[in-house]
Amino acid sequence: MDTATHAATLLKDHRESIDRLDAILVFTLAERFKHTQAVGKLKAEHALPPSDPAREARQIERLQRLAEEADLDPEFARKFLNFIISEVIRHHETFQK
Repeated sequence: MDTATHAATLLKDHRESIDRLDAILVFTLAERFKHTQAVGKLKAEHALPPSDPAREARQIERLQRLAEEADLDPEFARKFLNFIISEVIRHHETFQK
């Protein structure tokens, strides 16, 4: 096998793995949001605030530690979780109305 063919095979294998991982991410996020929506409904039923800054801070710290362990940029992990948290809070606020 020549080097170009070998490289094409490796590229194909990597892309297939990326596609599988993207699917895992989407389904994992969907499952996460099912739980956060249940939390949002529970908070609305009991007049609890949609945001819990102390928990959010703990979760960000936890995710950054996990990112370091996984050799992932902790700053990226923080930004990613902040984005998710902002979406969760937005959903929770709609339940409060």
